[in-house]
Amino acid sequence: MHDSLPACDQAHMARALRLARRGLFSTHPNPRVGCVIVAADGEIVGEGWHVRAGEPHAEVHALRQAGARARGATAYVTLEPCSHHGRTPPCAEALVEAGVARVVAAMQDPNPQVAGRGLQRLRAAGIAVTCGVLEAEARALNVGFVKRMEQGLPYVRVKLAMSLDGRTAMASGESQWITGPQARAAVQRLRARSSVVISGADTVLCDNARLTVRPDELEVDAEQAALAAARPPLRVLVDGQLRVPLTAAFFRAGPAMVACCEDDGRGADYQAGGHVLLPLPRGDGHVDLRLLLAELAAAGANEVLVEAGPRLAGAFAREGLVDEYRIFMAPQLLGSTARPLLDWPLAQMSEAPQLDIREIRAVGRDWQIVARPV
Repeated sequence: MHDSLPACDQAHMARALRLARRGLFSTHPNPRVGCVIVAADGEIVGEGWHVRAGEPHAEVHALRQAGARARGATAYVTLEPCSHHGRTPPCAEALVEAGVARVVAAMQDPNPQVAGRGLQRLRAAGIAVTCGVLEAEARALNVGFVKRMEQGLPYVRVKLAMSLDGRTAMASGESQWITGPQARAAVQRLRARSSVVISGADTVLCDNARLTVRPDELEVDAEQAALAAARPPLRVLVDGQLRVPLTAAFFRAGPAMVACCEDDGRGADYQAGGHVLLPLPRGDGHVDLRLLLAELAAAGANEVLVEAGPRLAGAFAREGLVDEYRIFMAPQLLGSTARPLLDWPLAQMSEAPQLDIREIRAVGRDWQIVARPV
């Protein structure tokens, strides 16, 4: 693919993608975007990345750095430059006004407000345009934004921690800690990159869980830790029968949303504590999880992390709502009476869901498995 393109295109786009990843924790609900501007002599004269919504896009930062040297240069952008007026002016116009000669985009913007119009504007201005350089990497970086734009749902990761024999907690519910500190830091980074973290009443009651991001445990540089602290994910509690008291650590940790089956008259109490009560009954005494995800996507959620016990995690799996499993496996055995990974009764092998294992790597003393439903 793109064999006829200059050899430097992939290298410069790879650099733009590295810049875009600086916004991993902070751009919600916007995509993560990086930009590199290269002068005709091959010198990089401008770089930038989108930091957070409402602030300048990557192209603007790079153009400001390049100044007059942007004229006649090539701009490498990890996502098609926007063509519409949002909270910031359109980047396609900024590139035209700067006089760049060529724009290389990793992928077309899946946002219907853009969807090729940014590239069309550039071509209409006489700018050479190439699209599709390192597209797979660019889509992976913004997998949640892409899914939300294309399907109206966020990308759902289910995080699970288990022993070698596939157990998540003792029969009593005791589970802290199955995994070691490096694995817990990896989970913190998963939380920090997510728009939303979802948990269930069982987990919050058994573990006294708060599901917050703790910047000092992220094991990232100071800039990234500060960005993560400034944009915590929305914490959502699935509590159909409102079993978790408002005095729980989960609620004391900050504003949260509670998805329930019905408001039993305590809605004002939740609101007074800064929380949102969202009734989403499915009709069988359970919360409608698909509708919950659609509501979150409509509010701008790109990536959702589910950190829950076997019942809620199993419900997401049974309903086909999981895009990716992040399984942390610890080198210990919990025994046959311990709790299973998922509450998902299956009667025969033909019912067993198949997974595509994308990655297995060591995380301290534990192993992380990344798998996606086939």
